[in-house]
Amino acid sequence: MIESVECIVIGAGVVGLAVAREMALKGIETIVVESQSQIGTGISSRNSEVIHAGIYYPPNSLKGKLCVQGNKLLYEYCQQRNINHKRCGKLIVATSESQLQKLPEIQKNAKANKALDLEFISKQQAAKLEPELACYGALFSPSTGIIDSHALMLNLQGDLEHAGGVVAFGSKVHSGECAKNTILLTIAGEQEVQIRAKYVINCAGLHAQSIARLFQGLPRSTIPEIHYAKGNYYALSGSSPFKHLIYPIPEEAGLGVHSTLDLGNSVRFGPDVEWVNELNYSVDPARANDFYGQIRKYWPNLKDGSLTPSYAGIRPKLHAQGHPAKDFMIQTESEHGVAGLVNLYGIESPGLTASMAIGAIVAESLLS
Repeated sequence: MIESVECIVIGAGVVGLAVAREMALKGIETIVVESQSQIGTGISSRNSEVIHAGIYYPPNSLKGKLCVQGNKLLYEYCQQRNINHKRCGKLIVATSESQLQKLPEIQKNAKANKALDLEFISKQQAAKLEPELACYGALFSPSTGIIDSHALMLNLQGDLEHAGGVVAFGSKVHSGECAKNTILLTIAGEQEVQIRAKYVINCAGLHAQSIARLFQGLPRSTIPEIHYAKGNYYALSGSSPFKHLIYPIPEEAGLGVHSTLDLGNSVRFGPDVEWVNELNYSVDPARANDFYGQIRKYWPNLKDGSLTPSYAGIRPKLHAQGHPAKDFMIQTESEHGVAGLVNLYGIESPGLTASMAIGAIVAESLLS
């Protein structure tokens, strides 16, 4: 027996839940299928929980546009739902005189993305804000913050369910068949079922390409390669030296080894960039040796032996090591030719910040 539903979203991470919520709020019957036993077990549970401002991304990119939009939506949603968050602000620091010239470039890029509140502060002003900080100057981003990402996902799930949607846990997509104006999915859970849907939205994160390859009728040439960039985090023993997030000048494939806070005011340093070939979340204690030198460029008082392995996340990159960074890919019928299907590829940072804006743009692409 083949069942029917208007919309199936694959993946119950923060982006999948935000997309499903948006569809359900627009009156579309929506089911989220999730292979694990709970929400947010993938990328969504292994990030720095930072609400980004949209500073670094190329102008006119989806990352830049959706981050700035998502930042505003996320703060509004947190206030409406009393989701624990903190607009703590961020300092982007020049740790040498030669890096000072890069700060105006970053500020100009932020303005092009409509992130307009970035302010240059001097070495002396930075020292007043953060006495432990060593830098030659900095940019201050007041709209950068931190969030309880699990509480956010629980609220998104609650909205989805209140609007009549459901999350089906332990449900793994086995195959898909693309026909005219409908997509037939075979899903294995407690028992195998076949569900026909008008809309299917692939929000499977690190597994998005694997899911896409299961769809008969989807041109393989439209499925991009995926590359894994692991980010390791290390916790600081002892009290926090900073009240703000501290970011060095961005580096290849990432934003450098930065200092982030959680809502309990504990400090983590990371992530670094480790290109890997498989999903392995172990953190090598020896990699901390490279962190000390990077961190001491802006915090010289870091003591030997004070960093311990915390956790790791893996970014789903659409470019290989040494190649130019690529944008989010929100692929619709106009790109792959399958009506009702949206594939989301390469949704790495700032995916958490952009999640509600991604939900809006996906729903608009299908329903407008």
